[in-house]
Amino acid sequence: MKEMTIERHTMSVLVDNEAGVLARVIGLFSGRGYNIESLTVAEVDAAKHLSRITVVTSGTPMIIDQIKNQLQRLVPVHSVTDLTVEGPSLEREMALVKVVGSGEKRVESLRIADIFRARVVDSTIESFVFEMTGSTEKLNAFINLMQPLGLADVSRTGIVAMKRGTDRN
Repeated sequence: MKEMTIERHTMSVLVDNEAGVLARVIGLFSGRGYNIESLTVAEVDAAKHLSRITVVTSGTPMIIDQIKNQLQRLVPVHSVTDLTVEGPSLEREMALVKVVGSGEKRVESLRIADIFRARVVDSTIESFVFEMTGSTEKLNAFINLMQPLGLADVSRTGIVAMKRGTDRN
């Protein structure tokens, strides 16, 4: 028997912006034991009352197809786009990273932040809060480098994504 590989997929789901829609989408995942690695939601068209749910999940190709098909059957869902397979797309994530320290560690955290193009958004005598946007891998690398320098807290947005070029959704 051939073992199926687990794949990571980013999906963009255009839905009605109304109460209970997010709960129905999440319920689809939890009710079937599918994992959500990242989830973001925001209104994208106020006039049409539409929101975009960006969900990152993983599974075998068969599971990914099941997720897409079941999402498309939900009433408030207008479209489901698997950005992983439907052409070029962009993914970004934002993080706030608090580092507490003094002396050489403080200077080193600023130097690394400069290399990663992280912005200082708060500063005290003993701490910095950096704001950084980029790929998940870039954020993970920055956070890992801050660990020995006094990493105190991290808050992340989750992934936002969209197709490149002129295609919509």
